[in-house]
Amino acid sequence: MKCERCGREIPDDSSYCPYCGSKIGGRWEEFQVEAEGLVAKVKQLLREGNVRRIVVRSPEGKTLLEIPVTIGVIGSLLAPYLAALGSIAAMVSNCTIAVERRE
Repeated sequence: MKCERCGREIPDDSSYCPYCGSKIGGRWEEFQVEAEGLVAKVKQLLREGNVRRIVVRSPEGKTLLEIPVTIGVIGSLLAPYLAALGSIAAMVSNCTIAVERRE
């Protein structure tokens, strides 16, 4: 995992960045979605604006795609992720979307 503030690699279980001291993490929510609604749900979450990271997992819990969301992300930068989501939706019947929100 990387610190959002300084960009350095830090342990996944960190609460604070050991380099810059910024607080790590936010609150997490999970949504169960069917393949047809995957792209629409991710777009909806991105429009909400308080999302830090989106993780798409298979029914077995395997991470299929992780989308880091930073302030000021432009739509064209998200296009490859949305294309990947379309491919994922074609391969699985349902999945879990885990969302880390800013506090």
